[in-house]
Amino acid sequence: MISLSQGRLQDRRPLAIIDIGSNSIRLVVYEGIARSPTVLFNEKMLAGLGRGIVSTGRLDPEAVTRSMEEFRRFRALSEQSGADELHVIATAAAREAENGPDFIQRAEAVLGTEIRVLSGREEAYYSALGVISGFHPADGVAGDLGGGSLELVDVKGETIGDGITLPLGGLRLQDMAKNSYATATRIAREQIAKASLLKAGAGRPFYAVGGTWRNLARLHMITTNYPLAVMHHYEMNIASSVPFLQKVARGDIDKIKGIEGVSKARRALLPYGAIVLLEIIAAMQPSQIAVSALGVREGFLYSLLPEDERRADPLISASEELALLRARSVTHARELVDWTAAALAAFGIVETEEEARYRHSACLLADIGWRAHPEYRGTQSLNIIAHASFIGVDHPGRLFLALVNAFRNDGVFNDAVAPELKALATPRYVDRARLLAAMMRVVYLLTASMPGVMPRLRWEKRDGGALALVIPSEIAGLYGERPVGRLAQLARISGRKLELAVV
Repeated sequence: MISLSQGRLQDRRPLAIIDIGSNSIRLVVYEGIARSPTVLFNEKMLAGLGRGIVSTGRLDPEAVTRSMEEFRRFRALSEQSGADELHVIATAAAREAENGPDFIQRAEAVLGTEIRVLSGREEAYYSALGVISGFHPADGVAGDLGGGSLELVDVKGETIGDGITLPLGGLRLQDMAKNSYATATRIAREQIAKASLLKAGAGRPFYAVGGTWRNLARLHMITTNYPLAVMHHYEMNIASSVPFLQKVARGDIDKIKGIEGVSKARRALLPYGAIVLLEIIAAMQPSQIAVSALGVREGFLYSLLPEDERRADPLISASEELALLRARSVTHARELVDWTAAALAAFGIVETEEEARYRHSACLLADIGWRAHPEYRGTQSLNIIAHASFIGVDHPGRLFLALVNAFRNDGVFNDAVAPELKALATPRYVDRARLLAAMMRVVYLLTASMPGVMPRLRWEKRDGGALALVIPSEIAGLYGERPVGRLAQLARISGRKLELAVV
């Protein structure tokens, strides 16, 4: 009998999705259908099915042969992973090529399942769902650049607005322009002018989806020495990114720092991706470019969720799962959420909705590093949280979550904690992380990291404006020098008179 590792959630059944794009084909096996999906296995091949489709009208024959061989492997990998379901979707090249139907029929025979060929409207819809699922909340224009097409769609909260599909995928644009960047710019400008929905996006984010744009963003990170190598919700400032994109659009990429990390097959398409993005910036005037690691596949997966699960907060869901897998007690973590809320209220500190979300998540994650050596718990936890595959959180928010855990383990007055990463968090987040960590350092000494105590603790106002953290007399044995000392640290951080009392 094969037993699942305790590092896996026991109630999940794996599900596999194969995404047949114009440039790449990818197999992703997910741990299960969840609000914050976790990847069990991920493999792609840059097949280039759509290469030459403009001139020939047909899928590239060599790419078709290579794809069939890979489909056999992908099917075997899906079965080996234990996936209960295999979903296969195909996009622009397969739906537009003259020999597309024959290719799909052959692929279905190899894969042993039906392939869903998405229309342009469906492709835009699932791409929009991917962005909606990954940002909390999404409010801007989502653009998914594939090898054969560009899908643009307005998103706001759970609402999907106007959308359009344009023939501006990297391979198609390269083919139409006959490898001329000047011609590609003219074509992109003419096509982008048809996307009237971009004007409604002025001053809002543009969500960039697709491998070419992710590779551009990765190079931008390296060029600017950005310290957090997390792609999702990476924000490219318009003023600083335009000169970078203009350089790439001219084809000046060989000497760009980090270019050796981009595959040669993808490298040739970077200028075309930059050209299209520059035209979108000019037409839309967005507030920023926000990179989305989630696209059509994740949007399709999101569509399989029950309606009530779609409404769940993806960051809280992921944090809850990590607490379940790594904390000493997930119940204790949940109690900490309520206790810190009561403590902030007693202190008269008001949270924004976003700050409350982040505090909730930080409490759930507070104990995930307990198995590490005490001297490295803070550093290890900071790295795990800062680089986790979380969605529904921006980069400053990630650093808030990571700093709370670092300060909790390494001390609230430790200013040497990850200075480069700390610089990405706002000063308010750094101060709030210290405060929350100071609260945790008090209460963890009273609970031994186990549930049942926090709901019995309460804050009481005392004469002279002091606040007392009251321990019921039946658990008076928890009172001691260490918690008194930690409460003094909290008093210093918060600027309030505090005392520990037994009643």
